[in-house]
Amino acid sequence: MPRTAETASFKFNHTMIRIKDPKASLTFYQDILGMELLSEKKFDDFTLYFLAFNHAGHELTGDEKENSRFAREGVLELTHNHGTESDPSFQGYANGNSDPGKGFGHIAITVDDVEKACERFERLGVAFKKRPSDGKMKNIAFILDPDGYWIEVVPGILNL
Repeated sequence: MPRTAETASFKFNHTMIRIKDPKASLTFYQDILGMELLSEKKFDDFTLYFLAFNHAGHELTGDEKENSRFAREGVLELTHNHGTESDPSFQGYANGNSDPGKGFGHIAITVDDVEKACERFERLGVAFKKRPSDGKMKNIAFILDPDGYWIEVVPGILNL
């Protein structure tokens, strides 16, 4: 069905996931995956971190990052509820793939070479849910972020 005039400007902007420890999550998403922090919004009880890949071909200024937060697609919002990082009884958040009640499944990133990306993830100590050699689909992988969320790693061109 073609898009109507009323929906022609709609874009998928971001996905939000809750995190326990912003230091661990920001290190993972920035240093391991290469995302850039677009903005950080602090409130009394929680902080929001907006990250995305920079495909602009140049370093973005602070204003460009902030102004692009809601003007682009493919943004990841990490929500940290203050205190979870230091609460010894905190059990973490449901990643959507645990029983009971499976729901949210994963986010995905595309890479030029899944094998090379996974070799790098291995060197960096990233936990795997599925390596490219596991299972029926040999050309994809799943890694885990610090909160146990699944991240699918797929080639830019995938024939299923």
